[in-house]
Amino acid sequence: MKACVVQELSGPSGVSYQDVPDPVPAADQLLIEVRAAGVCFPDLLLTKGEYQLKLEPPFVPGLEVAGVVAAAPADSGYVAGERVYAASMIGGYADLVAVPISSVHRTPAELDDAQAVSLLVNYHTMYFAYWRRAGLQPGETVLVLGSAGGVGSAAIQVAKAMGARVIAAVHRSAATEFVSSLGPDEVIPLTDGWAQQVRDLTDGRGVDLVVDPIGGPAFDDALRVLALDGRLLVIGFAAGGIPTVKVNRLLLRNIGVLGVGWGEYVRRDPGTGTAVTAGLHELVAAGLRPPAPQRYPLSRAAEALAALGDGAVFGKLVLEP
Repeated sequence: MKACVVQELSGPSGVSYQDVPDPVPAADQLLIEVRAAGVCFPDLLLTKGEYQLKLEPPFVPGLEVAGVVAAAPADSGYVAGERVYAASMIGGYADLVAVPISSVHRTPAELDDAQAVSLLVNYHTMYFAYWRRAGLQPGETVLVLGSAGGVGSAAIQVAKAMGARVIAAVHRSAATEFVSSLGPDEVIPLTDGWAQQVRDLTDGRGVDLVVDPIGGPAFDDALRVLALDGRLLVIGFAAGGIPTVKVNRLLLRNIGVLGVGWGEYVRRDPGTGTAVTAGLHELVAAGLRPPAPQRYPLSRAAEALAALGDGAVFGKLVLEP
């Protein structure tokens, strides 16, 4: 089969499209014919040797896949030909991948394979963040930083589907039209004075929730625009800097900073994973649709990873055969 192999830990330039042996699934795995593979920041970090999981080349990256079951154990509950999507951790940038049965979900009929891939990390993370970590309530106001990226676009759509008011902050002016198409109530530029704009839009009250997938300099101002009982969700550090906070500020203002580690949580509590998937599928049935992803052929995975690293992506990037 064809696959994209990391030959050296030099980033996208170290990825080679080549022939490799077909995977042989273990007794607790499904074999999936990959029709869409998501491109996400953990994949990019893996190619550089900078992810928490350290792999020595050669290896095939790819955390997110969707397609059809090619082979399944008789007692798995799945049959060949079923549409599924799954968290593969590695191996997804290929024609075929073997995935633990516990990581597989049936694809909602409403979504195509590329949309289903979008659900895996970004939408599951944000549903988990709002439902389990933040306790988001209908009518609360959510500020989304980094709103043009995969996590940010999911944060907007899931919050709206859960009945929240959403203010989307845009760092890249070219992304304004894309972000507006996701349905936020307001879109503001993440430039000097953005925090005052948030206060003005909330009549001085501030927001109930901040979604921060970027870290860096915006973090301090994000804390300052939280309302009484406000919560800031730490999703990641796309801006590169890991911020710090003086905890007396949390005490004096009665606000909280909450970490969101979806993968680690579900590893420790698989039941939460089942509940999050069920809740997310209910939102899909009610009309939630990830935006059309940016599509690349599998053979151009290195180019897609480079585009992600350069900040040239709006929404989700997907590789297709």
